[in-house]
This record gives sequence, structure tokens and C-alpha cells, in this order.
Amino acid sequence: MKNLINLIVPLCIGGGLFSACANLEQVETTDLDKETVFADSSYTSGFLSQIYVNLGYDVSNNRYRTEFMGWVTEHGGLQTACDEAAYKVNSAVTMDVMFATGTINPVSALEDDVWKKAYENIRRANLFLANVDKCPELSDARKKQHKAEARFLRAWYYAMLLRHYGGVPLIGDAIYTVDDAVNGTMKTSRDSYADCVDYIISECQQAAQDLPDTFSGNDNGRATRGACLGLISRVRLYAASPLYNGSDFGTDTDFPKELIGYPTYDKERWKLAVDAARDVITMNKFNIYIRHIDQNGAEAPGWGFHAIFHTNDYYKNTDGADGVTYSNGAYCEGLLEARGDGSGNTREALFGPPSCGGNTNGGYIYYDLAKLFPMIDGKAIDDPTGHYTYDPLNQAANRDRRFHYTVVYDGRTLFSNGDANHVVNTYDGEGATTDAFGAGTPTGYYVCKTMHSQVAGNYFVGTSQAYPVIRYAEILLNYAEAANEYYGPNYEETLGGQKVSPYEVLKLLRKRAAIEPGDDGMYGLKPNMSQDEMREAIRLERRLELAFEGHRFFDVRRWMIADQTDNKVMHGCEVTRAADGSKTWQEVEVRAHTFRKAMYFYPIPYKETVKSEDLLQNPYYE
Repeated sequence: MKNLINLIVPLCIGGGLFSACANLEQVETTDLDKETVFADSSYTSGFLSQIYVNLGYDVSNNRYRTEFMGWVTEHGGLQTACDEAAYKVNSAVTMDVMFATGTINPVSALEDDVWKKAYENIRRANLFLANVDKCPELSDARKKQHKAEARFLRAWYYAMLLRHYGGVPLIGDAIYTVDDAVNGTMKTSRDSYADCVDYIISECQQAAQDLPDTFSGNDNGRATRGACLGLISRVRLYAASPLYNGSDFGTDTDFPKELIGYPTYDKERWKLAVDAARDVITMNKFNIYIRHIDQNGAEAPGWGFHAIFHTNDYYKNTDGADGVTYSNGAYCEGLLEARGDGSGNTREALFGPPSCGGNTNGGYIYYDLAKLFPMIDGKAIDDPTGHYTYDPLNQAANRDRRFHYTVVYDGRTLFSNGDANHVVNTYDGEGATTDAFGAGTPTGYYVCKTMHSQVAGNYFVGTSQAYPVIRYAEILLNYAEAANEYYGPNYEETLGGQKVSPYEVLKLLRKRAAIEPGDDGMYGLKPNMSQDEMREAIRLERRLELAFEGHRFFDVRRWMIADQTDNKVMHGCEVTRAADGSKTWQEVEVRAHTFRKAMYFYPIPYKETVKSEDLLQNPYYE
């Protein structure tokens, strides 16, 4: 997926259902027409590669960047639109700010966002599928694989639309023109949620038949059978979840319930979600990368959790913990990744503290999340039965190592302009720096999840910036959640020669985080949990394991708890240093988030709905 060719032929390719064709004169063109592109194998493959470009768009850490008259304003993504991180205050009111403050509406929703980008790429996929057989230079086998990739990508972008908006117009293989938009022959009515789920799953199932299980090396990032099954797992889990599975959302309106979920509850949808995750597990192609030494062979508990976000740099290190050998190194966990050009330090610039060249537009982690990472015995920081005492002035001591690889706290060492041991001081008071609470951070924290250990925002060397958009940990958590809902917390089975259960999934992820097993081998988990207790344990593990990967925003919605999690005051941790060098701390209120009922779904941009009475806006948006 390196050197993606950005080919846009002079056909109507851009935008949403309407804008794709209404703005034909604004579409970027080259001197290549359709006949030329699909007569040359390099151009044909390049056209397909273009469809991959927005693969991770919806969960990108700077999704809500804006551009006006050549001025680009960087901002956060879904992490600053929910209870993970505080947004950076500036003059631009971006969509993450609108979600955090409860002010999002169809008019203010960015036109160039998921709706436009998804339909843009769906149309590209349709163009590709309609024309790839015309390329004489491609072998039949290559055409077969490429068509399967295009079908997966089409399903991927529909799935992106589905979790934002609910049911959307399914256009099949149609390639609409400007005339269709003008004459009203373009399909604009929304299909049911169920029909969209069925379509996505069908496309993935068909694509999976003609794709390899996995790829390796420079082909990582392309669609595989594993990616197809992984997407099915995600879609099935969402379909079984409270918001979509017979909830009362929207029933007090005249909005057609079937467009935003199943009208009635069916427990069997949880069974389908179990089966979908089981299909991935039984491939026996993926694993949790457990490694407690770094790339140089030095002791580094939980290092595998860091390495999976930098697979292009670390994938050759195949040895792991307990004598385990991973045939594909850190790639063993990736079902699908969005790949960069190999030269960036975007995440380091977005999240890093000012002293490391960061602009912190990616947001500042809240204390509400930071304090949830357990101690290394697996117990909560305030659990009186724990073996370790939480020290708020030395927060990483004896903590779950995911805390260290996610949170920049006072005294944390980071890479900065060639200095691998640069100390970030977030304290205020005596000797405060640009990184201090109130000066650099409003929460007392920065974020280092996915940041490279040898790159900084002020360093001229970049990284591959590979980013997993589906990884095996998600699949296992999908399994645990669905199995608990359908069978109960103590359900257990053997898949692919290994024991799998809600308990075993949580223990495995905690083992990778270097949490101690304890005398009972439970990694701090409560034995004999009820279904409700296990549900909360799984939700917590998802929140910690998948933090800043774009899941939390959608998780709290599909669980129908966003009105609780995103409708309250968020907190920070203020450390203050006195003249004698001593430090004190306090939990402080930082920012109040506001959540409105409408915000369980995204608003369809007004510029789309105003063009057709058939394109219904989501409930509670005026």
C-alpha cells in the first residue's frame, strides 16, 4: 500500500449522493480518461489503491481539521468528541467541539466528512468493478483478487456510514451521473438498518472467498479474508447492541424505526455476533502480541502493546513472551491497517507536549480515563483489597503498562529532538514549564497512545504511521461481550486449540499489559461475576485497551449510555510544585460535556437532505 496513486479520472467521482455529481466542474482531473486508466495495469491498480486512502478516515486523530482560504486548523477526532480527551480551545468550532458541547446540528455538520467521503469511495469501487475486466494487462487471478478488494472496500464504507447514521441509501452497482442528480433518477431514499447490515455482510462473505487469509510486508493494509471476517464481527456486534436491537430510540417520533435499528429485540443477534467473532478466532492466523522486551532487547513490560501500532518498524521482532514465537511479529494482531507514506510524525505532533514539538490539537486525556487503569495486580487504584498503593504523584508506579503507553503524566520521559530521556513536567508552581497544567495542558496530561518511542513532533525523522483499524484484541472483546450477553459470564469453549471465554479474553489482554496473574491466576478479576458485573468488566477493558482508536465514541452510543458518560463535568489532575521541591495534587473540574438525545446518531449534512424529500434526517435534529 505504499506509494498510493491518487488517480481521479474526469468522471463524476466526488462527494455524497448529490454533491458527487453536482460539482462535476470542481472535480480534480488529470489527462487520463476511463479508457486509458483501465487499459494500463499500473493505472488500474493505482485506481484501486486510491479507494484505500480514506480507510481510517473516520477514526483519524485529526479528523476534524478544517481549511479556509488556505488556512488549515488542526483539531482532534472522535477522542475529543467524547469522554476520552479535552479538545484544544481555539477560534475554530470544529465538529468534535460541537459534540462535546451538545451543539451539533445538520447545518453545522461538515459537508466534507463521512457522508461525502464514504459515498465518494463507494462510487470509486463501483467504477472499478464495472471496468477492471477491460484491463488486458492484468491476469485473471489478479482481476479476481482486485474485484474482491473493491467489494470489501465498498462494504467498509457502507459500514462506516451505518455506525454514524443508521440505515443509508444502498446504491448497489449504480454509477450515477450529473443527469441522474438533475433528473431525480438517483436513489436517495434510505434503506433499512437490517438491509444495510445484510448487504455489508453479504459483500464481505463474497469478497472473502477470493482473498488470502492475511498479507505480509508491503502488502499489509490490503483487504484479506481476515479483514472481511473482522468487519462482519464488528457489524454483528453493533447490530446486537442495545441502540440497534429493539431500543425505544425514536419511537416517540414519526421517524421510521427500521431505518435506525431493528424494531424488536432478538437475543439471537448476540449469537450471530458470537459466531462472527468465532469465525475469526478459528482462522488461527492472529494472536495477541505479548512481548516484554523492547526492540533493543531491554526489559520493557507490556512493550508488545506499543509495538502493534508501529508494525512497519517492529514487525521483524518475532520473539515474544514465554517462549512464544510470532510468525509475523507485531503484525500477528492486525486484521486491517491504514498505512501512511512512511515519512510522517503526525500523531507525535497532534498529541505531544509542547516541549516535544506537539501542538496538542489531538486533545488531552481526562483524569476520568487515566485513573481507570488498574494497578499491576489488576485491582482498581482505590480498591482496598489491592496489594499496591496508588501514588498520584508517581502515577505510573505499579500500574497497568497500558497506562504508560497511553498517558503522558508528570515526570514521564519521552523522545524529544533526539533526546530519548526528555522529562515532561506537567506540574504548575515553582519551576513550571511550557508543558505545565494551565499553560500547556488543561487536564494535567498529554497522550502518547500510538506515538513512536523514537520520534517527536520536533524531530525531523518520521515513521511509517501504520495504524490498525481492525485488530485481534477488538475481535476477542467482541467475542467476550457477545458471549456474556448470550451465554453468560462463565461460558467457555475451545477454539483453535485454545480455551476461549469472557474471562480468558480479559486475562489474556491483562497478561499482555504485564498485569500480575496473582495466586488465583485471575489477573485481578473478580471470580464468579454475575452477567452484569462481567458486562461492566468487559466495557472497562474495551475502554482501556481500545482508547483513542475511535471505539469509545460509538461504544457508549450502541450501549445507550452516552447520556451518562458524555453529559457531565470532566476532570483533570493538577500537580503543584512548591519552592522546596515538594509536590501536592488535586482532582479538578476541567470541562462540562453536554449530550443531547439526537446525538446518538450523526446528523446527515443539511446540504444533502435539502436536495431530496426522500432523504430523511435522523430523529431529534431540527
